[in-house]
Amino acid sequence: MRLLRYSINVTLDGSCHHEAGLPPDEESMRFWTEDMQAADAVLLGRVSYQMMEEAWRKPTVGPWPDWMEEWEVPFAEAIDAVRKHVVSSTLDAVTWNAALVRGDLGAAVQQLKDEPGEGHLAVGGVTLPLALADLGLIDEYVFVVHPVLAGHGPTLLAGLRERIQLDLVDRRDFRSGAFALSFRPATPTA
Repeated sequence: MRLLRYSINVTLDGSCHHEAGLPPDEESMRFWTEDMQAADAVLLGRVSYQMMEEAWRKPTVGPWPDWMEEWEVPFAEAIDAVRKHVVSSTLDAVTWNAALVRGDLGAAVQQLKDEPGEGHLAVGGVTLPLALADLGLIDEYVFVVHPVLAGHGPTLLAGLRERIQLDLVDRRDFRSGAFALSFRPATPTA
């Protein structure tokens, strides 16, 4: 069974807006590249899928876009190549090595988790992870916390129905002052 890992950038005040934290640097992009390379597949909601496709899909002809730094290319290559599963009730079709996920979300995601694989099943975004957390399907949470107070934007897992207690399993500090925290749901004690 593959673990479902929710990974996201977040500011100290909980903002998950993709432009609220520090700008990407070589060290943070190396972290995200390693995470993407370790994934068997990525699970995305419609908004995240469209945003990521627009930013990271390899052009059909020519090189990567001029705005992309050389140290961003490995991440772009990793996300471009990975299998994607898109949860959407409004899209009729997807491309970019993707398949639509329809029907009962819990059953569909459990089926993806049950598929054999060497790596994890990655999920990002804001809305879909909230639904997955409420269903108890997330096995690991990875938050890259930025030393920024954004004061706006969607916040981390806002609207969660029940509290989820987590155990810290790893911490990685970055030169920028950001740090990655990895958690797993706490095992209930008797």
